[in-house]
Amino acid sequence: MGRLAALLALAAALTVWSALATELDPWSLWPSILLVALVLMPATFVLVWLALPLRAVGPVRLGIGAGVLVLAAVVFSLLDLEIAANFAKLAAATAVGWWFLSFFEAPWWVLLVALLIVPVDLFSVARGPTKEITENQPEVFDALSVFMRIPGTESAAQLGLPDILFFALFLGAAARWGLRVAPTWVLMTLSFGGTLALAIWFEQAGVAALPLLSAAFVLANADLLWASIRGRRHVDADLEP
Repeated sequence: MGRLAALLALAAALTVWSALATELDPWSLWPSILLVALVLMPATFVLVWLALPLRAVGPVRLGIGAGVLVLAAVVFSLLDLEIAANFAKLAAATAVGWWFLSFFEAPWWVLLVALLIVPVDLFSVARGPTKEITENQPEVFDALSVFMRIPGTESAAQLGLPDILFFALFLGAAARWGLRVAPTWVLMTLSFGGTLALAIWFEQAGVAALPLLSAAFVLANADLLWASIRGRRHVDADLEP
């Protein structure tokens, strides 16, 4: 009950912020970036941490829940309830990440994913579909992202749904296999803030977030992930004739 109460209270606070932020006096650029990176992003991803026990409900329930949340996000968007849609998209991406995680059998599987998604995300942002969407179809990116309101403006910092999906997958993996949950959460959350700062510094519409996210997950758990790989090799050796 404590987690649920904290989750609901934090969601209510973020709702109030999203509703009132545009009415505040504008902040200058870098104070706004610091607010997003050090306050709004951590607050948003505390919701994922508080919901962590739900990752263990099983793939069927997670799949059904994800489907319901996707439908809710679509309906809320069609009704122009953007704050409700924002929370629904966050929850849906998180549920999908945990649904994928339920099919993994060892932490080194997650390490493999963390390594593979880096070049894919870099290519997508530099020359692939992400570049096309962020530069030429901003309405599509709006639909496929979660926003955090910047005070005194209609603008917002945005994270793509795949970024949230992999955040949930990595954090869920840390909880499932006894890795370092708190350091993983801290470093991954800071990685998103770092990505935002890089996007502003280089004046880019979008910067790949998954490389820093993956690096944060690996950095927090490198020795334990290596132990998982060595354990697998040991098991494989035992199976040899």
